[in-house]
Amino acid sequence: MNSAVALVEAYLHANGYFTVTEYPIIEAMEADTYRVRTDIDIMAMRLPGASRLIPGRRPGHGRKHTVFAPDPALQPTDERIDLLIGEVKEGHAVLNEGAKDPDVLRAALTRFGGKASGSVDTVVRALLRRGEALVSDGPRVRVVAFGSHGAPRKSYHVITLGHILEFFRETVRVHWDVFQHAHFTHPGLGFLMMEEKARRRMARKQSRKK
Repeated sequence: MNSAVALVEAYLHANGYFTVTEYPIIEAMEADTYRVRTDIDIMAMRLPGASRLIPGRRPGHGRKHTVFAPDPALQPTDERIDLLIGEVKEGHAVLNEGAKDPDVLRAALTRFGGKASGSVDTVVRALLRRGEALVSDGPRVRVVAFGSHGAPRKSYHVITLGHILEFFRETVRVHWDVFQHAHFTHPGLGFLMMEEKARRRMARKQSRKK
């Protein structure tokens, strides 16, 4: 897993999504052979109302309190399951041809259990046209491109890696009293925690010199 995918995965985890990264799409060939046609950088699912809750007693917060709600940039919904099919780039946030391939999108939806949620072909057509589809009595499905830069598109949602970094830094700073006691094995979160610890130590050191 490259650094950009790891960062996006950590971001989606922090916002209540379950993820599958670098999911290969296998294609059947002639003579009973197969090949990897492409892979999907990240797929994610968030259940309605998913957030982060810290149990225990804290003055002024009652018995339980929520640490933070999902990032508004993800346009979260608490009315439906939210499914994301994501392309991750270190450069420009754009979709590969594979992410615009109807067969690839069908395979991704099947991985999510899409066959049981309505017409896959109808959902695929909506995704190709506007990057979003609402399944009747089912989930919302969206195509998202992540990258270092990129403007909003009509056919898919865009979230920059810079925004993700700022989201993490602000969240960790605001809730440092909670995060400083946690141990993160995920490389993306672990690096950001190390960065914040180093920043705070440097700030304390400079404060003593004044």
